[in-house]
Amino acid sequence: MDPRIAVVPGSFDPPTLGHLDVIRRAAGLFDQLHVLVVHNPGKEAMLPIAERLRLLERSIAEADVEGDVIVAAWSMGLLVDYATDVGAKVLVKGIRSQVDVAYETPMAIVNRDLAHVETVFLLPDPSHALVSSSLVRQVAGLGGDVSPYVPPAVARFLDTGARGF
Repeated sequence: MDPRIAVVPGSFDPPTLGHLDVIRRAAGLFDQLHVLVVHNPGKEAMLPIAERLRLLERSIAEADVEGDVIVAAWSMGLLVDYATDVGAKVLVKGIRSQVDVAYETPMAIVNRDLAHVETVFLLPDPSHALVSSSLVRQVAGLGGDVSPYVPPAVARFLDTGARGF
Protein backbone atom coordinates (compact mmCIF):
# COMPACT_ATOMS: atom_id res chain seq x y z
CA MET A 1 0.00 0.00 0.00
CA ASP A 2 1.32 3.45 -0.91
CA PRO A 3 2.08 5.79 1.98
CA ARG A 4 -0.48 8.52 2.58
CA ILE A 5 1.45 11.75 2.00
CA ALA A 6 0.02 15.24 2.42
CA VAL A 7 1.26 18.81 2.20
CA VAL A 8 0.28 21.67 4.52
CA PRO A 9 1.21 24.82 2.60
CA GLY A 10 1.29 28.34 3.95
CA SER A 11 3.28 31.51 4.27
CA PHE A 12 3.70 30.92 8.03
CA ASP A 13 4.77 34.55 8.49
CA PRO A 14 4.98 33.95 11.43
CA PRO A 15 3.73 30.48 12.45
CA THR A 16 0.76 30.66 14.82
CA LEU A 17 -0.86 28.28 17.28
CA GLY A 18 -3.58 27.77 14.67
CA HIS A 19 -0.97 26.59 12.18
CA LEU A 20 0.51 24.27 14.79
CA ASP A 21 -2.96 22.88 15.59
CA VAL A 22 -3.58 22.04 11.91
CA ILE A 23 -0.08 20.53 11.57
CA ARG A 24 -0.54 18.35 14.66
CA ARG A 25 -3.91 17.03 13.55
CA ALA A 26 -2.83 16.49 9.94
CA ALA A 27 0.28 14.60 11.09
CA GLY A 28 -2.05 12.14 12.81
CA LEU A 29 -4.02 11.56 9.61
CA PHE A 30 -1.17 10.88 7.18
CA ASP A 31 1.93 8.69 7.07
CA GLN A 32 4.08 11.64 6.03
CA LEU A 33 3.35 15.34 6.24
CA HIS A 34 5.22 18.08 4.41
CA VAL A 35 4.84 21.50 6.01
CA LEU A 36 5.65 23.78 3.12
CA VAL A 37 6.59 27.43 3.42
CA VAL A 38 5.49 29.00 0.17
CA HIS A 39 6.32 32.40 -1.23
CA ASN A 40 3.19 34.49 -1.73
CA PRO A 41 4.01 37.23 -4.27
CA GLY A 42 0.89 39.11 -3.17
CA LYS A 43 2.16 39.61 0.39
CA GLU A 44 5.14 41.47 1.77
CA ALA A 45 6.83 39.12 4.22
CA MET A 46 7.90 40.11 7.73
CA LEU A 47 10.31 37.18 8.08
CA PRO A 48 12.65 35.67 5.50
CA ILE A 49 11.76 32.14 4.42
CA ALA A 50 14.83 30.67 6.17
CA GLU A 51 13.65 32.13 9.49
CA ARG A 52 10.12 30.79 9.02
CA LEU A 53 11.58 27.33 8.37
CA ARG A 54 13.64 27.49 11.58
CA LEU A 55 10.65 28.70 13.61
CA LEU A 56 8.41 25.96 12.23
CA GLU A 57 10.98 23.24 12.90
CA ARG A 58 11.53 24.49 16.45
CA SER A 59 7.79 24.90 17.12
CA ILE A 60 6.96 21.42 15.81
CA ALA A 61 9.76 19.86 17.86
CA GLU A 62 8.81 21.70 21.06
CA ALA A 63 5.15 20.71 20.62
CA ASP A 64 6.13 17.04 20.32
CA VAL A 65 4.13 16.64 17.12
CA GLU A 66 4.08 12.93 16.40
CA GLY A 67 4.64 11.49 12.96
CA ASP A 68 6.88 11.91 9.97
CA VAL A 69 6.88 15.70 9.48
CA ILE A 70 9.14 17.38 6.94
CA VAL A 71 9.52 21.16 6.84
CA ALA A 72 10.49 22.58 3.45
CA ALA A 73 10.18 25.68 1.27
CA TRP A 74 8.86 26.17 -2.26
CA SER A 75 9.09 29.42 -4.17
CA MET A 76 9.10 28.48 -7.85
CA GLY A 77 6.30 26.79 -9.76
CA LEU A 78 2.92 25.48 -8.78
CA LEU A 79 2.16 24.05 -5.36
CA VAL A 80 0.84 20.89 -7.01
CA ASP A 81 4.25 20.44 -8.66
CA TYR A 82 5.80 20.10 -5.21
CA ALA A 83 2.98 17.79 -4.11
CA THR A 84 3.42 15.45 -7.07
CA ASP A 85 7.24 15.56 -6.71
CA VAL A 86 6.96 14.16 -3.16
CA GLY A 87 4.09 11.77 -3.94
CA ALA A 88 1.42 13.72 -2.05
CA LYS A 89 -2.16 13.27 -3.14
CA VAL A 90 -3.61 15.69 -0.59
CA LEU A 91 -3.20 19.33 0.39
CA VAL A 92 -4.36 20.24 3.89
CA LYS A 93 -5.64 23.76 4.53
CA GLY A 94 -6.85 25.31 7.76
CA ILE A 95 -10.15 27.15 7.36
CA ARG A 96 -11.11 29.83 9.89
CA SER A 97 -14.16 31.39 8.27
CA GLN A 98 -16.39 31.62 5.20
CA VAL A 99 -13.87 34.08 3.76
CA ASP A 100 -11.22 31.33 3.81
CA VAL A 101 -13.64 28.87 2.21
CA ALA A 102 -14.43 31.33 -0.59
CA TYR A 103 -10.72 31.98 -1.19
CA GLU A 104 -9.55 28.35 -1.00
CA THR A 105 -12.33 26.58 -2.94
CA PRO A 106 -11.38 27.76 -6.45
CA MET A 107 -7.72 26.88 -5.79
CA ALA A 108 -8.76 23.42 -4.55
CA ILE A 109 -10.73 22.80 -7.73
CA VAL A 110 -7.87 23.95 -9.98
CA ASN A 111 -5.33 21.86 -8.04
CA ARG A 112 -7.54 18.80 -8.48
CA ASP A 113 -7.95 19.53 -12.20
CA LEU A 114 -4.22 20.17 -12.77
CA ALA A 115 -2.71 17.28 -10.85
CA HIS A 116 -5.43 15.13 -9.28
CA VAL A 117 -4.41 16.48 -5.88
CA GLU A 118 -7.32 16.77 -3.47
CA THR A 119 -7.67 19.44 -0.78
CA VAL A 120 -8.83 18.67 2.75
CA PHE A 121 -10.07 21.54 4.89
CA LEU A 122 -9.52 21.34 8.65
CA LEU A 123 -11.44 23.60 10.97
CA PRO A 124 -9.37 25.20 13.72
CA ASP A 125 -9.68 24.68 17.41
CA PRO A 126 -12.13 27.45 18.42
CA SER A 127 -9.46 29.10 20.56
CA HIS A 128 -7.43 29.78 17.39
CA ALA A 129 -10.26 30.56 14.97
CA LEU A 130 -9.72 34.32 14.88
CA VAL A 131 -5.92 34.39 14.87
CA SER A 132 -4.01 35.03 11.66
CA SER A 133 -0.37 35.71 10.88
CA SER A 134 -1.42 39.18 9.70
CA LEU A 135 -2.96 39.93 13.09
CA VAL A 136 0.14 38.63 14.89
CA ARG A 137 2.39 40.80 12.70
CA GLN A 138 0.27 43.85 13.49
CA VAL A 139 0.25 43.23 17.25
CA ALA A 140 3.99 42.45 17.30
CA GLY A 141 4.76 45.52 15.18
CA LEU A 142 3.00 47.72 17.72
CA GLY A 143 4.85 46.16 20.65
CA GLY A 144 2.01 43.96 21.91
CA ASP A 145 2.27 40.56 23.55
CA VAL A 146 1.72 37.85 20.93
CA SER A 147 2.48 34.90 23.21
CA PRO A 148 -1.21 33.81 23.43
CA TYR A 149 -1.29 33.39 19.64
CA VAL A 150 2.04 31.83 18.65
CA PRO A 151 4.15 28.84 19.69
CA PRO A 152 6.71 29.60 22.43
CA ALA A 153 9.63 29.51 19.95
CA VAL A 154 7.95 32.20 17.85
CA ALA A 155 7.10 34.31 20.90
CA ARG A 156 10.72 34.14 22.09
CA PHE A 157 11.98 35.10 18.65
CA LEU A 158 9.58 38.02 18.24
CA ASP A 159 10.24 39.22 21.79
CA THR A 160 14.02 39.10 21.58
CA GLY A 161 14.76 38.92 17.88
CA ALA A 162 17.46 36.44 16.95
CA ARG A 163 19.32 37.09 20.24
CA GLY A 164 17.19 34.76 22.38
CA PHE A 165 16.64 32.11 19.79
